[in-house]
Amino acid sequence: MKIGIDVSQIAYEETGVSEYLRNLVQNVIELDTKNEYVLFFSSMRRNFQFSIFNFQSNHNVQIKKFKIPPSFLDILWNKFHIFPIEWLIGDVDLFISSDWTEPPVLKAKKATILYDTIVYKFPNETDKKIVDVQKRKLQWVKKESDMIFCISEATKKDAMEILGIEENRLKVLYPGI
Repeated sequence: MKIGIDVSQIAYEETGVSEYLRNLVQNVIELDTKNEYVLFFSSMRRNFQFSIFNFQSNHNVQIKKFKIPPSFLDILWNKFHIFPIEWLIGDVDLFISSDWTEPPVLKAKKATILYDTIVYKFPNETDKKIVDVQKRKLQWVKKESDMIFCISEATKKDAMEILGIEENRLKVLYPGI
């Protein structure tokens, strides 16, 4: 199986999202030697040193880096929902999105990581741009994601109650690997 993962949020070092994603990707790739991985990274200004991972000699990992601004990907993917991720990274069987954008896919199954529902619970305590981006992304997650990985039982409960996502599409993957 070929699995694509959006690792763009790892560039925002020392955030909870970055740490969770980095640890998840590092451990999955170290433990899984059967599947192939394509790591998608895009940022206009931020650099990301893939040397933080210990899998440089692992032949089942490809890295695809792009200098596309997150604001443009928000418009392209969250707003208009055009330009499938496979056009950038090639064919994959599964694509896992993370925190900011939700690209369409051609044939791949989709999964995403849901960190919280703050933009719905406390929209006045969050920057309006972040609220707007996250709400656009989550609308596509609700429609298209085959699996949603929640970082806690509380997030899973919020996904069911606030977003109306069926429990059978939700799986808790606790941080702290």
